[in-house]
Amino acid sequence: MLMLLSPAKTLNFSESTKITHQHSLPDLVAHSTELIHTLRTFSAQKIGELMSISESLSKLNVERYATWSPESTPLNSKQAVLTFNGDVYEGLDASSLNSQQLDYLQSHLRILSGLYGVLRPLDLLQAYRLEMGTKLSTARGKDLYAFWGDIVTKHLHQTMESNAANGAKVVINLASEEYFKVVKPALLATPIITPIFEDYKNGSYKIISFYAKRARGLMVRYAALNNIAEPEQLKGFDLDGYAFDEEASRNKVKNSASPSNWVFRRRVA
Repeated sequence: MLMLLSPAKTLNFSESTKITHQHSLPDLVAHSTELIHTLRTFSAQKIGELMSISESLSKLNVERYATWSPESTPLNSKQAVLTFNGDVYEGLDASSLNSQQLDYLQSHLRILSGLYGVLRPLDLLQAYRLEMGTKLSTARGKDLYAFWGDIVTKHLHQTMESNAANGAKVVINLASEEYFKVVKPALLATPIITPIFEDYKNGSYKIISFYAKRARGLMVRYAALNNIAEPEQLKGFDLDGYAFDEEASRNKVKNSASPSNWVFRRRVA
């Protein structure tokens, strides 16, 4: 079983959240280097236009690209799961997990990335900003989906094959639509389950972005805390008051092209 997450725009390189646990190195760094070489040719103004970000953020990222190195070390980098700092990662709260639970994440979780393609949780990460939906033109095509092509999917497939002893060959898609779009399900040739998190508001259940993002991280945390290997075990997910709703899941299947949407609902008084 392999869970997928999106990265976060906000990064935290604070020393206070660093751990002495093991680290690993990104597998697809040669491709990352190619992207960095392209980004280094852009001015701050062009970066701002490309990414629709402020002048200050544009200048910051020009500096990041200039200092980025294909060689990641504990001196210039930090483990990815401890660096990303958004709603999803607040739910996951990886810094509070013990070594055994972090090892579980290393085997069962992958983070999709515009720059790195695929990251293991403990891969060393350098500061960057490059969202998967960015229309960065390269020799490979008009955007990052074209740049990564089949590379991300094949890498995930190889991971599933090598980790066959870690439970069923199933992908748990907890990534956003923007990031999961880089994955090609037909080529992956693996069942895909997409959990959906809904909260009760104004008389009905609906997806509330902030809560749904946090719930994605919470589900990964639940899996690590309980050493989950089989997808069916995830139906027991109950953190922050969520619970699997079988009827809602069946209805979601009827109204969706995907036969594998699992609905988790929460009603807070």
